[in-house]
Amino acid sequence: MPEDKGAKAANIFDVARLAGVSHQTVSRVLNGMPNVRPATKERVEKAIAQLHYSPSPAARALVTRRTRTIGLLTPTVTDHGPVAIAMHVNIAAREARYSVDAVSAPEDDPAVVRASIEGLLRQRVDAIVVVVAQAAALEVVRGLDLGIPVVAAASTPHRDPRIVSIDQYRGARAAVRHLAELGHTRILHVAGPPDAPDAAERERGWRDELASRRLEVVEPLVGDWSAASGYRLGIELDVDAGEAIFVANDQMSIGLLSALRGRGLGVPEHVSVVGFDDIPEAGYLYPPLTTMRQDFEALGRLVMHKVLVALEEHAADTADTPIPTQLVERASTRAVDGA
Repeated sequence: MPEDKGAKAANIFDVARLAGVSHQTVSRVLNGMPNVRPATKERVEKAIAQLHYSPSPAARALVTRRTRTIGLLTPTVTDHGPVAIAMHVNIAAREARYSVDAVSAPEDDPAVVRASIEGLLRQRVDAIVVVVAQAAALEVVRGLDLGIPVVAAASTPHRDPRIVSIDQYRGARAAVRHLAELGHTRILHVAGPPDAPDAAERERGWRDELASRRLEVVEPLVGDWSAASGYRLGIELDVDAGEAIFVANDQMSIGLLSALRGRGLGVPEHVSVVGFDDIPEAGYLYPPLTTMRQDFEALGRLVMHKVLVALEEHAADTADTPIPTQLVERASTRAVDGA
């Protein structure tokens, strides 16, 4: 039967639909790019043959053209960490002459996270960066196979080449070590939300440092990262003079300091307090807060480094050592009398 000259020629999107993959994955197969699973490549090649798809040079240029745009998915929170990470990713992208399309999504809803990522893909972004604040979003990232680079800023005890992080675990251990070396033998913890990877890693570090010193572990009280929750827990906390508190972030520390002052417990005269983040206000609290500083600028640069390696060298990067934190000693901690 002669070929129907009026039939519409197949395009890359037809191939993608038949193979059950994204058009970016079809593009990667056509251009011999790495990091396509063999089974996926086989499905794409079968779809190409079945549809007699043969991209013209102009079409090939179209599908491989970069937009020099990074998709950035952030959580719908105003907490210091995620906001600072997003800011420094934007700065690093601009320095690399990339623009950023940013969207926010509630990370406790995986369906919304996936829909937000699909929306970024429709904008033909070259890569996607996800700032992870909740464990559900991290699981979504681990399950993605988009055909373009995906990099997540997230806390995890496991090394993963697609994830960059600041070392929350060792930072927490350093905070507890500082308090122990000041002579405190009972070091309490005000933890962040249980579904937050940062909070989990900081609690894990607190527990392990106490265990290594054979110090008592008192189950932590759990806040929601806010100063209001820190204040509420500071009222409830069973703490006496000579003890210490490691707080999972600086915002909760603000509320805690106020609550302790209202209870007649001076900081650091009676109780030492260490926070985490080193927010811009930390040095101006009463008293100025000892805390663990996170290098969000370095994190933003590492995110863009991984994106650029994937885009420009067409190679998967290796897993990175988490970026270390730094103890910033201020007036909220002091040595126990006689220590």
